[in-house]
Amino acid sequence: MTRTSPIASALRHGRLAGFLPILLLSGCQADHISFLDPAGPIAALQKHWFMLLTGGLLLVILPVLIGVPLSLWHYRASNRKARFLPDWDFALPLEFLVWGFPAIVVIAFSLLVWGPERRFSPERDIGDAPPLTIEVVALNWKWLFIYPDAHVASLDHLVLPQGREVEFHLTSDATMQSFLIPSLGSQIYAMAGMVTRLHLEADRTGRLLGENTQFNGMGFQDQKFPVDVVSPDRFAHWLSDAGASKLHLDSAAWEVLRRQENGQHSARTLLHDPNATMPVFSSVPAHFFQGVVMRDDTATPTHSG
Repeated sequence: MTRTSPIASALRHGRLAGFLPILLLSGCQADHISFLDPAGPIAALQKHWFMLLTGGLLLVILPVLIGVPLSLWHYRASNRKARFLPDWDFALPLEFLVWGFPAIVVIAFSLLVWGPERRFSPERDIGDAPPLTIEVVALNWKWLFIYPDAHVASLDHLVLPQGREVEFHLTSDATMQSFLIPSLGSQIYAMAGMVTRLHLEADRTGRLLGENTQFNGMGFQDQKFPVDVVSPDRFAHWLSDAGASKLHLDSAAWEVLRRQENGQHSARTLLHDPNATMPVFSSVPAHFFQGVVMRDDTATPTHSG
């Protein structure tokens, strides 16, 4: 006897409604939509506006949700009292309800969002304290994070200090890619020969998700990385440990990183360990990031997204 799946059985017996939430959520992971659980001020602002705008848009569609059922009920075939107006073509109150009210809501929200959104543009500082600079190089299919002040780097592992603003400088040594940490907010592109800037801040410790959201080939689905937000003391200790790494970011290591493979394969090659992941590099040259940018464009233009 052939065994059928629960979903197939539900389709055959017309019980699909109960499985719809499972079908809709089966391709989602909580980390991918974690801007609803913000870990920083930018994501918190995005969540605030998302909730506010969603509520406003619900008000816009209320006339449709209410008016259509009422019209269908009022003009049903059995209602002999419904007025038949074959020459009717205009009603000012109805026109305002259909067009005017949504326009007012959109204009009001545009004015409300304009100020805060410009205040927290990706290239602008969040606070007054000097930010930590991290240089990000997008590769196929991995991320290289460089801490220029400490002359260290990490592959597919981003470590951030809690409560300190971070200024990311991003470029690509391959195709255009999209850098996103949902819990911190503000997706931005990394492009070859260009530098984009992004300011973020994490206000609570923990492990977050980072990823590339721009399809860039067969390894796209694996181009994700953990983001560890730690206390300032632990961050300083991590930098110290990274500085003692025997793995240097030299020309030989760079050639391995430029290969078309995910970060785990590169780590195994660099460390000669089949179980290696997320290696750290010491002795990073002072102008390594600028060299990556200059390789594609000597003008090195800077963009904000």
